[in-house]
Amino acid sequence: MTQDRAAQLAAIAQQLRTCQLCNLYKGTTNPVPGAGSPQAELMFIGEGPGFHEDKQGLPFVGPSGKYLEKLLALIGMTRDQVFIANVVKHRPPENRDPLPEEILACKPYLDQQVEIIDPLVIVTLGRFSMARYFPNGKITQIHGQARLDEHRAYYPLFHPAAVLRDPNKEAAMEADFKRLPEVLKQVKELRNKNQPAAPEVKPDEPPAKPKQLSLF
Repeated sequence: MTQDRAAQLAAIAQQLRTCQLCNLYKGTTNPVPGAGSPQAELMFIGEGPGFHEDKQGLPFVGPSGKYLEKLLALIGMTRDQVFIANVVKHRPPENRDPLPEEILACKPYLDQQVEIIDPLVIVTLGRFSMARYFPNGKITQIHGQARLDEHRAYYPLFHPAAVLRDPNKEAAMEADFKRLPEVLKQVKELRNKNQPAAPEVKPDEPPAKPKQLSLF
């Protein structure tokens, strides 16, 4: 199963090498499809690749990535255990905000990644990925508040870059992050509860003893 997921994610990455569904591919060095474990319980979705990401083809490898790794360490995890993606797969010029039509063009790729990985918790980083699941939400009001459905949780957080720009957000960001293990636990309990019961297996009946036939 893990190999199948990895192969499917690799196929998406290959498609992105020639993707021209929007104009973001122009002037970029590499697409940034996403990276991490194909069987991740936590999936982080950011906004778009920056300078360092464009050069390496990997998400969150600049200062924001180092801060994200620090946050993961708070809950005893590494980036290899999670999956990290963005709402757009090529770097917007001068790191500008992604446009609605660019997010829409990349949506099928991200939808497929979510379906393949099937994470327990989707963590949105920043307002653009938050809008995917909380269209009317304001990050300053709903950060760290999980929304659960019958299958997973959606957990909005500040973007790491926003925290680096404004250290006053750091305490809230760390507190929100430390609640992630509890959110994971809740989703696991929810999935176990909603899992259909296995059909009852009746023990095999012992074979009937052979009857001795009468000679008369």
